[in-house]
Amino acid sequence: MTAAGIEASLLSLLAVFILAAGVGVFVAKVGRFPYTIALLLAGLAVSILGVEIGLELSHDMILLVLLPPLLFEGAATTDLARFRANIVPILVLAVPGLIISVLILGFAGQFAFGFPLLIALLFAATILPTDPVSVLALFEELGAPRRLSILVEGESLLNDGVGVVVFSALLAIIVETGTDPAALFTPEKLATVGVDIAIASLGGLVVGLAAGYAVFRVMANLDEHMTEIVLTLILAYGSFLLAEHYLHVSGVIATVSAGLFIGNRGAEYAMSPQTKIAVFNTWETAAFLVNTLIFLLIGAKTPVTQLVTHLPLIAVAIVLVVVVRALTVYPLLSLTNLRLDVTVPRSYQHVAVWGGLHASIPIALVLGLPPSIPFREELRAMVFGVAAFSLVVQGLSMERLLDALDIVTRSDEEELYELLVGRARAVDNALEAAEELRRTGAIPPDVYEQFTTEYEAEKDDLNRAISSLLTSHPQIHREELLIGERQVLKREKSAIMDAMRTGTLSDDVGEKLLEEVDLKLSRVNAGESTVTASPDVDGYEEFWRAKAAEFGLDVDAPTENETDREPNG
Repeated sequence: MTAAGIEASLLSLLAVFILAAGVGVFVAKVGRFPYTIALLLAGLAVSILGVEIGLELSHDMILLVLLPPLLFEGAATTDLARFRANIVPILVLAVPGLIISVLILGFAGQFAFGFPLLIALLFAATILPTDPVSVLALFEELGAPRRLSILVEGESLLNDGVGVVVFSALLAIIVETGTDPAALFTPEKLATVGVDIAIASLGGLVVGLAAGYAVFRVMANLDEHMTEIVLTLILAYGSFLLAEHYLHVSGVIATVSAGLFIGNRGAEYAMSPQTKIAVFNTWETAAFLVNTLIFLLIGAKTPVTQLVTHLPLIAVAIVLVVVVRALTVYPLLSLTNLRLDVTVPRSYQHVAVWGGLHASIPIALVLGLPPSIPFREELRAMVFGVAAFSLVVQGLSMERLLDALDIVTRSDEEELYELLVGRARAVDNALEAAEELRRTGAIPPDVYEQFTTEYEAEKDDLNRAISSLLTSHPQIHREELLIGERQVLKREKSAIMDAMRTGTLSDDVGEKLLEEVDLKLSRVNAGESTVTASPDVDGYEEFWRAKAAEFGLDVDAPTENETDREPNG
């Protein structure tokens, strides 16, 4: 690229961020208005006014440049324990749910749109994957309940990998054989497509976990937060490129699984407190900037003229996409509820239907269609039209829907708890930093004493405030108890596995202990704590107590009187 070309690109990028800054100021003044949707509307206004932005919104730019950091940040900030606790409904919607939706919309679309069956199926595979970029941004701004966020975001993070594979298989058939449905609906071809989906999905999972583990091992022996930020950047883009372009499996699933691994196990075992703050703050900033760019460009590059020309097709497509989403979500979640201890309430199902937003992934796919594809202009107009409706109408009405369904977003008490806990963690890190500075001689002892006196006093005040808040709001206390219990039990499990690897524990004893920890985890994931408030009552009777009792050992904890009693003689 020439110097003039670089200068033009920088000026275009600067213009985008100036516009975004104006939108940000507007949102801050107006109040509770989703920033991402405001960006999209600003971009649409730019497109309608005919103002040209010199940045190209292409298939490769979305998939290779913008998508990996958004997927990685979304997965890294997802609570893995909650994700696993809700894995059944997430997987049901993301895999069979998506495939069923594609088939329903494809068969209905050939009549509604007047397309050949394979073209209608191609449109369905393009538009139906729900978009993690949009869902993550919107739910975070609205402060949706954690379990609802996990369900909708988890499906969005996983179904894109399946959607891209289905889209690629259908596109290859159309390019090679045309629009004759006989090329797809043969036992051999259907089996091939099914195997391809399984290989791409499982392959992406393996690549992501392997890459995440490799980076985890490096970070575990390193305490340099700037280098660790670079390592996570390499992981986000590297896992995507390795999977998608070299091993030809799902780059989306690879990036998501890598993000889940490093954001949970990596954060817990391989990052110091300072590193956690640096890494997650960096990724939060990167996701914000990329979100700003992608939503503004989607609006600015929307082909408004084509939307007007194909408005009847777009209107039919919008209705069908929402109806097909409902025809999939309600029956599948009703079936899974029959097998779940903690069911997905009907109100959450309503939000899953209306909150299945479609934007960046579908737009990336439709922008990648080759010119030889029949009905290419119609497909582009329909995808952009559905995306605009999805983001603007569904996105703007999401908060009202949550209110109408009486789904409580973050309460004042929960926001106060987050504030207190966040400040308490900051104080702890400040005390650790002061201790390190004192140890290295960077600050004199009297300054250190002044720091610690001030922060210790604030820490005591914070602890009293948190304790008082948890006492007066037991639902918050219970939620935090379960979260803490999951983390403690995961540490227990890790310690047992380490003892088995080093030979401290035999395999048969270790397996029994692991089985018990897994049983406790299953109870916690079902919302039942194994810890009680009373020291005299066990929330869970561990099996070692029975074994010890068989040998005549007294395993009951001594009372206060017994510990104070003088020994005889």
